[in-house]
Amino acid sequence: MSRYWLLCLVVMMTGCSGARSSQIGVTGGRLAPCPPSPNCVCSQDQDPEHTIAPLRYAGTAEQAREILLKVIAGMKRSHIVDETATYLHVEFTSALFRFVDDVEFLFDDGAKTIHVRSASRVGYSDLGVNRRRIETIRAQFNTLTRERM
Repeated sequence: MSRYWLLCLVVMMTGCSGARSSQIGVTGGRLAPCPPSPNCVCSQDQDPEHTIAPLRYAGTAEQAREILLKVIAGMKRSHIVDETATYLHVEFTSALFRFVDDVEFLFDDGAKTIHVRSASRVGYSDLGVNRRRIETIRAQFNTLTRERM
C-alpha cells in the first residue's frame, strides 16, 4: 500500500503545474479577465468576486518597477517569465504540491497605477491564495515605496 501512496504523491507533485495559460499577456492595453472560477483576481475585472485594487505609486514607472522587482525577488518560489518596461509575468509555485499561479503586472504611468492579475493554472478554488498574495505584495510595495520615494 505504501508504494501506491508514494506513486500518488509523486504524480501530484510533478503533475500539478499545468500548462501555461493562453490567457496570459496584454490585449488592447488590458490584462485578461478572470475565468468564472474563484481562483483568480484582477484589478481590471468588473466582477466583484474577482476584482482587486491595483497598486498605486507616486514616482516614475521605472522607480515603481524597481521596487516591485525587489518585492518579487524577496518572495519564495517566484520566477520572472516575461519582463518589459511596462509588463511583468511572474510564476509562483506552491511548496507542497507545486501548483503554479501566474501573476501579471501592467504599468500605466499616466495613471500612476500597476494593474494586477493573479490566477491559478489548475483547480477551481484556491482558498484565497491569489488575493492574499496580491495583498502581501501591495503591503511590501507600499512600505518600500514610502521608504524610497
